[in-house]
Amino acid sequence: MPVRPRRAAAALAATASIALFASACTGSTENKASDDPNAKTTITFWHGWAAPSEVKAIEDNIARFEKAHPNIKVKVVGGINDDKLGQALRAGGSNGPDVVSSFTTSNVGKFCASGALTDLKPFIEKDKIDLDKTFPKVLQEYTQFEGKRCSLPLLSDAYGLYYNKDAFKKAGLDPEAPPKTWSQFTEVAKKLTKPKGDSYEQLGFMPNYLGYETVVEHYMSQWDHTYFDKDGKSNIAKDPAFAEMMTYQKSLVDTLGGFRKLDKYRTTFGDEWGAKHPFHTGQVAMQLDGEWRLNFAKNAKVDFEVGVAPMPVADDELAEYGKGYLSGTIMGIAPQSKKQNAAWELVKFMTTDTDAVVGFANDIGNVPSTLEALKSPNLKLDDRFKVFLDIAQHPESSTMTGAVNGPSYQETLSDLAHKYEKGQVTDLKKGLADTAAQIDRDIAAAK
Repeated sequence: MPVRPRRAAAALAATASIALFASACTGSTENKASDDPNAKTTITFWHGWAAPSEVKAIEDNIARFEKAHPNIKVKVVGGINDDKLGQALRAGGSNGPDVVSSFTTSNVGKFCASGALTDLKPFIEKDKIDLDKTFPKVLQEYTQFEGKRCSLPLLSDAYGLYYNKDAFKKAGLDPEAPPKTWSQFTEVAKKLTKPKGDSYEQLGFMPNYLGYETVVEHYMSQWDHTYFDKDGKSNIAKDPAFAEMMTYQKSLVDTLGGFRKLDKYRTTFGDEWGAKHPFHTGQVAMQLDGEWRLNFAKNAKVDFEVGVAPMPVADDELAEYGKGYLSGTIMGIAPQSKKQNAAWELVKFMTTDTDAVVGFANDIGNVPSTLEALKSPNLKLDDRFKVFLDIAQHPESSTMTGAVNGPSYQETLSDLAHKYEKGQVTDLKKGLADTAAQIDRDIAAAK
């Protein structure tokens, strides 16, 4: 897991920068690549990983590729975010990348619709890759938009519940029986909360939307929901799941002390990617997070036993317990590249070669992104990691629905959610209806 900005914030912040793609890229849906992939050549790969261990993992993976393809050398450029990527593709020229990766799956709709990334369908068909036999369903969904596949998944992230087993024991809770439904979760969070004046000695869970990873889309994954109807219109006012989630989240906020008290406590938290994360320090006893937190907790040398489980589900959806939110890194080919066939060889290797995917997953500590890699006996991960492997393969796990304007609709929905938890919006039904109308207007304007 890369040390990057908080994922929800990064996804939303990337919205404006990705506009650069839309204005700059007019990649064709027809494969016109004419370079010889067997010729000696050098291609450039831009990625976002920056931590030394992650950079080494990339280098090791590239070394595997170059051994399998001795005619292709790869120039690797790390630490590239979507803003830098957009500027490079906008400028074009020979100094730009041939292969790119991005952490922002919510922008795939923009990538594909604008031609920011090359349509991979011709390459996939040429090599007869059966996507259904290669990738889990959700990963297939978030790497395409409206039938156009401009990216493939490179490892994935699964979100679950981390909990402090020692705190469970002290509160008289069974550390081997984490809550499975949201009503159970409320009771557990209350028992784990220790108020201290106008603050807390320990908080059972930070429910606020500005809390680490407690964002709308992550909550929504634990309710059956549909963001858009069959006509592509926003469904948030019609689907009762959205009102149910927001009502529950606000009740949890109120139960644990109210928005103002919780938000004040939130400002005392250390950096999400550092050793002083509030779960590491014991400031919160439960945390919604991705599989990478296992390594972070280990590196922080926490002084308690860490438990891992799926997040709770809606009370009337207990049969779906085990599901969660999925996202991940994507790979694609720059439309201006003159070496697209060689670039495809790298994309294909890193995303579909089982040994390459397993090796990279072991090195990075992320969830493998192919069906074969998920079953590989060569995975060398913490025993608790199996929880995330199971979430990644759960048939009801979900992700954000793609949109032509990327995550903009999530920003609009999140704005309503923030106002509702604060009490600034009191008529949730009207708020959802108004928000749905705004989402529809924004999407229509982006087409």
